[in-house]
Amino acid sequence: MFGAFFVWLLSFFMEIALVCLIVYQLISLADLEFDYINPYDSAKRINSVVLPEFATQAFLSFFFLFTGHWFMFLLSVPYVCYNVRIYTQKQHFVDITEIFNMLNWEKKIRIVKLAYVIILFCLTLFWMIYSALED
Repeated sequence: MFGAFFVWLLSFFMEIALVCLIVYQLISLADLEFDYINPYDSAKRINSVVLPEFATQAFLSFFFLFTGHWFMFLLSVPYVCYNVRIYTQKQHFVDITEIFNMLNWEKKIRIVKLAYVIILFCLTLFWMIYSALED
């Protein structure tokens, strides 16, 4: 019983990390949109957290697989597949020269990612509370 709680607790903190990384990217895009920072700095900030976001999500997905939480693993697979697809097509970094043209698209992508991660976060929170209260 206590082991299941720690599995969900670790998943909870990893989901929080993912939310923070995606919100950081959205803030950088919003700063660029309102002309608080230049495109170079914005792209540098976003590109510095893209790979940690991918790695965290992939680790979380495989963590669900290895701990036997099949439902959560199946829910996290589409996000990992999307990340693998854009990584293999070399579209995971924001281009400095095209960032203004792609600003709305980049924001939409990150908002969808944020919604997806928040859904996973809520499910993780539910299962964490459920495993803590289970006797």
